[in-house]
Amino acid sequence: MLQQLMTAPGEIVFREVPVPQPKPHEALVKIMRIGICGSDIHVYHGKHPFTSYPVTQGHEVSGEIAALGAEVTGLRVGQRVTIEPQVVCGQCYPCRHGKYNLCENLKVMGFQTVGTASEYFAVDSAKITPLPEGMSFDEGAMIEPLAVTVHAAKRFAPMQGAKVAILGAGPIGILLGQSCKALGAAQVLMTDLSEKRLELARTCGVDFTVNTRERDFGEALTGCFGPDKADVIYDCAGNNTTINQAIRCARKGSKLVLVAVFAGMATADLAVLNDKELDLDTSMMYRHEDYLEAIRLVQEGAVRLRPLMSKHFTFKDYLQAYQYIEQHTEETMKVLIDVAEG
Repeated sequence: MLQQLMTAPGEIVFREVPVPQPKPHEALVKIMRIGICGSDIHVYHGKHPFTSYPVTQGHEVSGEIAALGAEVTGLRVGQRVTIEPQVVCGQCYPCRHGKYNLCENLKVMGFQTVGTASEYFAVDSAKITPLPEGMSFDEGAMIEPLAVTVHAAKRFAPMQGAKVAILGAGPIGILLGQSCKALGAAQVLMTDLSEKRLELARTCGVDFTVNTRERDFGEALTGCFGPDKADVIYDCAGNNTTINQAIRCARKGSKLVLVAVFAGMATADLAVLNDKELDLDTSMMYRHEDYLEAIRLVQEGAVRLRPLMSKHFTFKDYLQAYQYIEQHTEETMKVLIDVAEG
């Protein structure tokens, strides 16, 4: 079978490797779709701090079960599935207390361990989440990033009736806006520097959009939400400008949640953070219940994924997919790799 291998930043080759034979506790998955995310792009540019080369990528994925190990129960051949890509130790304090997304020894497929970018992939059956009948492989490959935003939305409570501000209208930002609305937020305001991205955010149900090239974020908060501003501000852009916008403009005693991954060391105004007694929280990946919630929200039509699907590339055109993203950054949301037809 073919397997993708990024040998160095910006360099991808394909190699022939044997189809893996599933161990007793494993399932063999025929990979159908792989999504490319911002962290993958960091690897492509050689800027991911925790990934070395060569590496087989692929962590946003859908497929169908091709074979089952002898000890696997509850799954069947031909079933549509997605894969949770976390590899955890199960022994550290977070793992023992149900927070395995914070595992002290966390590895992620496609970054620190072999990813799913192969025609077939053998994986522990415990990492498989079945997809409902009727859910497309395209949608299945986007359950992983949606689970990120479901987990992030749940970092603030109660969401019911909340006024939410989100900095950054990329795929995660727009999915988070939909997740917050689906979980009960009254109104969502979203900022970005791109009118195209803000237009897409409105298409996906965001109530207010603000181009911060043209309008001050603080003025927008009061203009859209009134003097009480937002109950929570999420940073999905992850740079010194946005985190300090959030600190400067937040209502005193409110909450900030950092969702984005900073590329370098942050420079934040902690004196103002302290003066306002702001809660600065963070959100890290997801757990199984977030996958289940993400699937439910798509099934019920509470979250729309299709508007975020920008373009498809064949498996052998993996490199061209990255080149396309570089050339069309502003209008590109989610690029999908078609590993197999279907």
